[in-house]
Amino acid sequence: MNGTSNGAKASNTADREIVATRIFDAPRELVFDMWTDPKHIARWWGPSGFRLTIHEMNVKPGGEWRFIMHGPDGRDYQNKNVYVEIMRPQRIVFDHVSGPIFRMTATFEEQGNKTRLTVHMLFETAELREKTIMEFGAVEGLNQTLGRLGEELAKAR
Repeated sequence: MNGTSNGAKASNTADREIVATRIFDAPRELVFDMWTDPKHIARWWGPSGFRLTIHEMNVKPGGEWRFIMHGPDGRDYQNKNVYVEIMRPQRIVFDHVSGPIFRMTATFEEQGNKTRLTVHMLFETAELREKTIMEFGAVEGLNQTLGRLGEELAKAR
């Protein structure tokens, strides 16, 4: 019975998640730095065509990351994240609190000279996940964001 309960519990979050995994030809420390250094993240965060203005980036538990994403259509998107956990260079966890609300966990796994990055977004409800996908193109946006990270890592090597 416990096995069924645990399996059901694990699958209960699948409809509330967006997950993407990429392997980058870069050392884990560098990939981690790209997520925690404002001068780096400003060059790649967000979907294609977006620019970033960072107002605050205090990378520690309880610290805030406040920024504006400037869309190619001229719209500005205010964002506020609160860091929950920083485990250098293995994991970053933050809550996106400016709406849509979700928890993002980025894990950095060393694979020789490469890094396997897994980004996990967890929403409170399946409806909020679906709304975020439909209104903001979250799945495609995440894939484009990770593509831009790959381009920045290639420049940094």
